[in-house]
Amino acid sequence: MASIPSSHEDIFKKKSFAHIATVGENGIPQVTPVWIDYDGEHILFNTARGRVKDRKLKANPTIALSVQDPDNPYRYVGLQGKVVGDTEEGAEAHINALSHKYNGRDYPNLQEGEVRVIYKIQPEKVWTMG
Repeated sequence: MASIPSSHEDIFKKKSFAHIATVGENGIPQVTPVWIDYDGEHILFNTARGRVKDRKLKANPTIALSVQDPDNPYRYVGLQGKVVGDTEEGAEAHINALSHKYNGRDYPNLQEGEVRVIYKIQPEKVWTMG
């Protein structure tokens, strides 16, 4: 397994958007910008059950992503990895914490009956620039 170099961990503490690539059953990739979190070992992001990336990751847990430093777009982290877990437990609190990081307030787009989920990604290959 690979890890994020300490020289680039700060990117995950900033308001950096990640672009995640998932692959559907048809083999066609899809890229989506997401808010991102890092627990020191795994990359975390939050979505709602039933969304396209949720369905694609259930079918194929491989993922690639890149995260640019918002202060220097030539500095970034890229990785390939696998989903090693997903949980609904604490997911609504997590999306609110991410929203505070990015917007300074609770997540305003929760829909009635929506089930949030945290995806945990284990990096397998990591590269950096800058």
